[in-house]
Amino acid sequence: GEISNDPITFNTNLMGYPDRPGWLRYIQRTPYSDGVLYGSPTVENVGKPTIIEITAYNRRTFETARHNLIINIMSAEVDFPLPYQAEFFIRNMNVEEMLASEVLGDFLGAVKNVWQPERLNAINITSALDRGGRVPLPINDMKEGVYVMVGADVPFSSCLREVENPQNQLRCSQEMEPVITCDKKFRTQFHIDWCKISLVDNTKQVSTFQEVIRGEGILPDGGEYKPPSDTLKSRDYYSDFLITLAVPSAIALVLFLILAYIMCCRREGVEKRNMQTPDIQLVHHSAIQKSTKELRDMSKNREIAWPLSTLPVFHPVTGEIVPPLHTDSYDNTSMPLMQTQQ
Repeated sequence: GEISNDPITFNTNLMGYPDRPGWLRYIQRTPYSDGVLYGSPTVENVGKPTIIEITAYNRRTFETARHNLIINIMSAEVDFPLPYQAEFFIRNMNVEEMLASEVLGDFLGAVKNVWQPERLNAINITSALDRGGRVPLPINDMKEGVYVMVGADVPFSSCLREVENPQNQLRCSQEMEPVITCDKKFRTQFHIDWCKISLVDNTKQVSTFQEVIRGEGILPDGGEYKPPSDTLKSRDYYSDFLITLAVPSAIALVLFLILAYIMCCRREGVEKRNMQTPDIQLVHHSAIQKSTKELRDMSKNREIAWPLSTLPVFHPVTGEIVPPLHTDSYDNTSMPLMQTQQ
């Protein structure tokens, strides 16, 4: 993709397995950037050749290519012991930027300037995301950070020891920048978080290995061994049946009978209730029932009776019968109860 700048995606895995070894990591930011393999093998991996299958996929032409990368892991700890190890957290770098040879060389040069060791090597480089860090905001110059562990053959310098001062420890607990005299030697290119620096002195580590005293391999005499009998005794499950089924069933039956007696056999009835109720209360109750029934009957009948003012009357002088003001065909449902005087 270098000629036509095609987007290419790489996949890496251990030959014969779907994933990479546990110590090996891979990162590729975009299909237009390079893929980076990095990691630090352990002592168990020394002497074992590791074959990594790399598959490239061209996202424009859909072509694929495969290449095998053979990694030979050799031990250098015996010939070059580095007991003094310091881990730095660089905030303005990503892991693939630090893995570049010129950037890593500049960082080791700055560390060597403040440490003054005879031998100085990078032991491990880890992304902050692998240590539980968070993805930074999509803002320019915001990096996820990288941890770089270096080892040397001489004790730590006074500048590196300044992070262990009580004043700087207090400032770190208050989320303030500690005062480090040699920070200006890194600040031009590397922004180091001095509160996250870790200093390890392997020469002072106390071995926790305890010597195991081996015995003769003979167990003490515990008597003659008696294995369990092959025949099993028959077990009576009648008592278990009574406890699990019969007893709960009997209790449920008793409760059912008590409830049935209360609901059915102890009902008072209407006559007994009327005998225990005062007469005046029964009269009021009967009147309320009668009024309610009458109102219901009236609501069923939608016909409205003619008012008295609409009926035929006698003239007081002539004695003639005066007809009603409205005929029988008048809609009685909209007739007013009182007529306007003429």
